[in-house]
Amino acid sequence: MTYSEINNAAVLVEIARRKGNYVPDLSFGTHFFQDLVESGIRYLPLYPDEPGNVFNEAFLGRARNLFPELVPEYAHLADVVRVIDVPAETGGRILRVLMNGDAEEALGMFAEPRPAEPLDAAAALAWPEPTEPFPDDHWRWRLHAVQQLAAQLDAARFGVAGVWVFGSTENGTAGAGSDIDLIVHFTGSESQRRELLLWLDGWSRALAEMNYLRTGNRTEGLLDVHLVTTDDIERRRGFAAKIGAVTDPARKIA
Repeated sequence: MTYSEINNAAVLVEIARRKGNYVPDLSFGTHFFQDLVESGIRYLPLYPDEPGNVFNEAFLGRARNLFPELVPEYAHLADVVRVIDVPAETGGRILRVLMNGDAEEALGMFAEPRPAEPLDAAAALAWPEPTEPFPDDHWRWRLHAVQQLAAQLDAARFGVAGVWVFGSTENGTAGAGSDIDLIVHFTGSESQRRELLLWLDGWSRALAEMNYLRTGNRTEGLLDVHLVTTDDIERRRGFAAKIGAVTDPARKIA
């Protein structure tokens, strides 16, 4: 999935159903968190099996699925993808979601739509004053992305002992076309190495898409990853020499 496929959503809800003693981890929107915030897209994790939570799953099951009509060539996926016209199924009501982040509570309900406000034709046709659409904070956005990546990285699964960032992202000089230079201390097996590189490639492509939507600068990937071993670090060999360097050292990411 790319951000362009969800950027018109009003809210994203992820549902985690308990199976036995296992409850799957939700992504909490971190793959596109910066863009979700900037676009005003709300994110809601839902755990139906937790005490006190109410989930009207029956509505989703009995409502008419419009997906086969919209894309008949993919009608065989109707059991996987459901498209529901809420007003048609509820007599004209809409789905309204109220969220309180401080209380970590939310309520989704079918409500009457609010009357539309009169359109100010003059204001609608007025050309907005020129503004700078993309402030010069490319390095800050990239650093935030690296922090999110590190927070999501399963160190035990991939055999990773540490992550560092260096270059233009670390020293605050990144531009719209700059990549993100990473050093990854790898201690795992060859199969873990392959899995790690695939996982990082997914991040690289996703971040490149996000950067394109922000700046219009198109690249295939945004990460420039350098795997180093414990021996590389001890011998201060190659990019590992930037770890703990006296001048221009790489910055370790928690």
